[in-house]
Amino acid sequence: MQRVRLRYTKRGRLRFTSHRDFQRAFERALRRSEVPMAYSAGFTPHPRVSYANAAPTGTASEAEYLEIALAAPRDPEPLRERLDESMPDGLDIVEAVPAVTGDFAERLAASEWRLRMDGVAPDEARRAVEAFLAAEEVVVRRQTKKGMRDFDARGAVAALRVEPGGSDRPGSVTCAILRLVVRHLTPAVRPDDVLSGLRAVADLAPPVPVAVTRLAQGPLDEETATVLDPFAPDRDAARAVPATAGGQRPAAAPGAAGQ
Repeated sequence: MQRVRLRYTKRGRLRFTSHRDFQRAFERALRRSEVPMAYSAGFTPHPRVSYANAAPTGTASEAEYLEIALAAPRDPEPLRERLDESMPDGLDIVEAVPAVTGDFAERLAASEWRLRMDGVAPDEARRAVEAFLAAEEVVVRRQTKKGMRDFDARGAVAALRVEPGGSDRPGSVTCAILRLVVRHLTPAVRPDDVLSGLRAVADLAPPVPVAVTRLAQGPLDEETATVLDPFAPDRDAARAVPATAGGQRPAAAPGAAGQ
């Protein structure tokens, strides 16, 4: 059984697609593309697809990941192209690698986010960021499946800064752009939680909803607060492992992508 890992995006209006909606669209694309999927056992077999760390509904993303198991070997790049042609515009399959290594879910240790705050001057945002980073703890409250819960939003933040792309010039749209790197902890700290923290420590309240985009997801370089490419180990291992007689490389251990 061959496994292939895919990176996909949520862009434009499709950022409002729920994770369940994406699952339905992707399974339709699998059927249209005639992908030779492996199926689970039992009375109701379903395609063996593993999803990892889906972005919240309403946020755009350039770095969503999943893994599929195939019943027959396929070249990842032509497979990606056929799947992408069968997906709606905005839900784009942009990268594919053979799943040569295990522990993929553990590699998704952090995310980098872009937060566009229309109606907020860069200097105002900079003061709020400085207050947030100076705090030892920033407690926020959020409704969870187990009810209201308080937790520290500051401890998960590896980096937070104001990007130079914003504007507060006369005659232009006032805008501040934040770049956020957040560790994947339990409970998960989302961009909305950091925005709540900025409101708590500096009374920063954007007049319109903040446009949030996940730019990257993967291992975290703690020294530079940089999110690295999670596919790099698979590419390196695929180059190092000799191909079999059938031209295919060995598949990764089952369950590598997580659920």
